[in-house]
Amino acid sequence: MSEVKVALALGSGAARGWSHIGVIKALEEMGVRINMVAGTSIGSLVGAGYASGRLAEIEQWVQGMNRWEVFNLLDFGFNHGGIIGGEKVFNRAREEFGHRNIEDLPITYGAVATDLYSGREIWLREGDLYDASRASCAMPGILSPKSFDGRWLIDGGLVNPVPVSLCRALGADFVIAVHLNSQLNSKAQQRRGRSIPPQTEAEQLEKEKTDMEVQDNENGFFDNMWSGSKEYLDSFKERFRNNGEKAPGMFSVMASSIDIMQERITKARMAGDPPDILVQPKLGHIGIMEFYRGQEAIDLGYETTTRMRDLIMEEIDLYRERQG
Repeated sequence: MSEVKVALALGSGAARGWSHIGVIKALEEMGVRINMVAGTSIGSLVGAGYASGRLAEIEQWVQGMNRWEVFNLLDFGFNHGGIIGGEKVFNRAREEFGHRNIEDLPITYGAVATDLYSGREIWLREGDLYDASRASCAMPGILSPKSFDGRWLIDGGLVNPVPVSLCRALGADFVIAVHLNSQLNSKAQQRRGRSIPPQTEAEQLEKEKTDMEVQDNENGFFDNMWSGSKEYLDSFKERFRNNGEKAPGMFSVMASSIDIMQERITKARMAGDPPDILVQPKLGHIGIMEFYRGQEAIDLGYETTTRMRDLIMEEIDLYRERQG
């Protein structure tokens, strides 16, 4: 398949992005040779690991994460332009997987970021690999902006959540895109009680239990950080209860807002520049900060891509025939 230049467009999605690892593993097992990779946000980090030949090490690193490990990688502070500084985790990645420059990688690589002041889409094609992915991952309000090449950069998901266009610019013939937030609409409908298919009583109870666990995970991860001030937290939360309903947590609101924005941008961008294959693992139940659920996300990416094997191989063969 070397005559067809295949590119991966790895989308944004925070903790759901570990699913990219499973997608890549499945494609490799199929014999698909990936010539280039473009990533946005978490996609830029996983893409960096793959392009530098260290995907197996990153997978092992992710599999070893638990809540405490994730907490230890977060450098909190409110004077950086974000709740989390972000340098600690990316410095750890550089230590674990080695310093590399983008222009020296064996696989063509690019990351997408956003200029904080102009709003321009910035394609990062040279310089320190992990500085580039750090800039691409700077989620507004959560991860602080990154100074890179004379600009202050933030999350590329604000302008190009699934970077198909960058893949085309890199010279790709065939683009496989991975969209991590495709469950937004169905999840929102379920929460509003709309368009829910008939369920048995047992299934409905299980669904309600799962929904409660997701909400608790989204709010509880950060609550645990201040567990010593539980009484204060309880009194603070009580102020935001409305008509007996539990108000969504701060990170839940931020996450949902970013999901909505990125989903709408993704639809608009793909309408004008669709990929040849679109992989959409069902990851709506994984919160954006649940990085400790890496194995689950990896498995879902792998299973989704494996089920698409016949379609992927058929489309690549058709492309080859059209060009031949």
